[in-house]
Amino acid sequence: MTNVDPDQHLPSVSAFSLTNVEALKFPVLVSVPHAGREYPAALLDNLNVPASHLLRLEDRYADRLAASAITSGFPAIIARKPRAWVDLNRSRTEIDPDMVVGMDPAQAPRISRKVRGGLGIVPRRLHGAGNLWREKWQYQHVLDRIDQDHEPYHSMVEHILEQIRSAFGCALLLDLHSMPSVFDENRRQIAFVIGDRFGRSCESRYAELAADHFRSGGHQVQANHPYSGGYILERHGKPQRNIHALQLEVDRSLYLDESLREPIAVAGAVAELIRNCCTMLAEQLSARDQLEAAE
Repeated sequence: MTNVDPDQHLPSVSAFSLTNVEALKFPVLVSVPHAGREYPAALLDNLNVPASHLLRLEDRYADRLAASAITSGFPAIIARKPRAWVDLNRSRTEIDPDMVVGMDPAQAPRISRKVRGGLGIVPRRLHGAGNLWREKWQYQHVLDRIDQDHEPYHSMVEHILEQIRSAFGCALLLDLHSMPSVFDENRRQIAFVIGDRFGRSCESRYAELAADHFRSGGHQVQANHPYSGGYILERHGKPQRNIHALQLEVDRSLYLDESLREPIAVAGAVAELIRNCCTMLAEQLSARDQLEAAE
C-alpha cells in the first residue's frame, strides 16, 4: 500500500474532499467532479435567474453513488464547489469571451462547441433560462477560480493516479456523472453510458467489461453515445502508460425522486452496483499486471 499526503503537494484541498488516499488498497480512483453543492456567495449574488435553475447543472447527489465504493476502501476525490462556479470537465482555455470583462481579445482561444452552447469552464446560459449572470465576470476572477479550484483538482487526480500506478503497475480513473434520461433507437431507456473517448482514454477491454457488468444487472447500456467523455478523460487517460480513464453516466431517474432533486431508497442499490463494478475492474487490472510481471 502507498501513502498519499495531499498537503505535501497542494497548499489547500478546500476545492475537493479526499477519502482512502492515505493507504491505497485498489488500483481504481473514483472521481466525482459535478456534484458540488457549496455555492460561493459571489456566485449567488450575481445570479440573473432563480437559484433553483443551477440544479440543472449539478450531477445531483452523484457523490452518493460513490458511497459504497468509498466504504469498501476505494480512493475518491469529490468536488465541493458546483459546476456553475467552475466546470472541472472543461479545459482552462474554454472561457466564454462574451461572459467576461478585462480579457484581451488576443487572449481569446478558439471557441469550442461547448462554449458556443453556453457551457464553457464557467457556464453562461441554460436552455429555457437564458443568461445565468446579472453582470459579466471579471476575467481575473475566472482565472482565480481556475487556479484555486480547477487546477488543484486535476493536479491531485494526476498525483493519485501516478501513486496508484507506482504501487500496482496500473491505474484506472472512474469519472462518475449523472445524466438526464436518454433513449436508444428502440425507445428503450438507457440506464448507464460508458465513455472512453472511443478507445482513446482507456483500453477497450475495461470499457467492455464495465458495460457487461451493468448489462448483467438487467440494465440498458450504451458506449460513447451520447457521452464519450470530456476534458477529464482527455487529460488523465494515458492507456499507453497503463493509466486508464472511464466516464460513467448514470440516469438520474434511477436514484432520484420524480423532481430529480432528492435521492430515493434505491440509490443505495445503484451505489452497490457501482462498487461492484469498481471491484471487478480492480481485479482485472491486478490480474493483468500480475500476468505481465510473470512474462
